[in-house]
Amino acid sequence: MEHVIRAVRADEWPLVKELRLAALRDPVAPVAFLETYEQSVAHSDAFWQDRALGGSAAGSGDVRQFVAVAPDGRWDGSVTVLIERPDAEVRFGEAVGVHQAHVVGVYVRPEARGAGLAEELFRAGTDWAWSLTEPRIERVRLYVHEDNARAAAVYRRIGFVATGRSVPMPGDPSAREIEYAVERVPSE
Repeated sequence: MEHVIRAVRADEWPLVKELRLAALRDPVAPVAFLETYEQSVAHSDAFWQDRALGGSAAGSGDVRQFVAVAPDGRWDGSVTVLIERPDAEVRFGEAVGVHQAHVVGVYVRPEARGAGLAEELFRAGTDWAWSLTEPRIERVRLYVHEDNARAAAVYRRIGFVATGRSVPMPGDPSAREIEYAVERVPSE
């Protein structure tokens, strides 16, 4: 099945909502996402409209959500890329030292897994981040729960490397989130 990988559009908020709710029903959701289905389903339409706008090209420019659209129009997966700046708010307990991108909200529907969609979504997200000239992105990172072996294997397969850094899991300080990253190639 041939998917189109593209950025969301601001008017696609119902699809943004539907895919997020599907992701939160996944059995791995408690270790993969920082919110529950119940929290997410309670959000207003205005919240979803703002989220879609923010992840689109019409948004701030510091966030982009990419989706895998099947030939029948169904969204089978998504990644969101956030730009992090050294002078911005502290995230995950520490300030960032370089301009970087942070991949969040990674999800591929179970029936679409194994077809390379995660790789294609990551390629779209990282290509977008590397293409920025202001700011020039030096690295792309993500965090994965220490017990989410499936996701960690995918990230390693597409070139992300564990950095040795970890942070406590929000809401469960006994669990750890492991940082994975890809550095900009010096000649780029």
